[in-house]
Amino acid sequence: MSELLHTLQGLVDSGKVPHAILLHEDDGGGGVPLALRFLEYLFGESGGKISKLIHPDVHFIFPTTSSSKSCLPAWRSLVLSNPYFRQEDLTAALGIEGKSAMIAVAEAKEMLSALALSALEGGYRAVLMYLPEKMNAEAANRLLKMVEEPPAMTQFVFVTHAPEKVLTTIASRCQRYRVPPRTGEDALRANPQFSAVLQEMLDAVVRKDLLSLLEASDKAASLPSRENVTEFCRYASGMLRQLFLLQQGLAALQGPLDAEWVRYGTALPRTFPRKALSAFDRAVLLTGRNVNLKLVFAELACSLYNDR
Repeated sequence: MSELLHTLQGLVDSGKVPHAILLHEDDGGGGVPLALRFLEYLFGESGGKISKLIHPDVHFIFPTTSSSKSCLPAWRSLVLSNPYFRQEDLTAALGIEGKSAMIAVAEAKEMLSALALSALEGGYRAVLMYLPEKMNAEAANRLLKMVEEPPAMTQFVFVTHAPEKVLTTIASRCQRYRVPPRTGEDALRANPQFSAVLQEMLDAVVRKDLLSLLEASDKAASLPSRENVTEFCRYASGMLRQLFLLQQGLAALQGPLDAEWVRYGTALPRTFPRKALSAFDRAVLLTGRNVNLKLVFAELACSLYNDR
């Protein structure tokens, strides 16, 4: 993602920013934080307010059952606490699980009215729309002329999971960029708790302490969302692959965890990483099937304990 951000910042530096940008992310892939960082750079001195989601000239539109404006407090709370949120996290934050959320024509009318006014801080104005594929045809047609010929210093950024479902007349006016899928390292940056929980689990395995292992595993099961749990498992799998390579003398871990992981490599049998990987893969599978997470991670703990 850093390369794509660098590319977008380069457009700002060159003065060749397309007036409409379409960011294609995987669900939970970080398109929104990327868009915010791009807008911070674009807005220059006043960009600091964008990271706090309080800049008066940056407007947010997202699928709701009411209006984005009325739901802004919930949107801000979600984005600030979990920038890599998934679509299901948004519906939960808005309290509209199981309901049909969309971007209706009223949103487009309100946005056009806002953009007709001068920028309150005298610089750029921007619209960040999350999931434009949820915009109905009437709303898209209302926005089309503005996207085609926006006023000076007006920037549109669309974050989509399905660019093929975005109305063609809108998508064709945008410069498209693919947000790279996230890595385990991205997941750790999004949630530093992952490292601490995994080390607690492995410390318990080394000590042959099943009770502590169950307690640490319960912390993983208690992460805020199933997506967080899945990301934790993927992070753990990535670190276990590194542990395998370390034990084989094929690679060395870098960074502040070196000493700890060298210790794990010495204390744990060489068969452990592969068996543990299978256990975490199973946990990911069961998490996706909505199995009770407490049970999933109790089973995972027992597997790790038996494989030590």
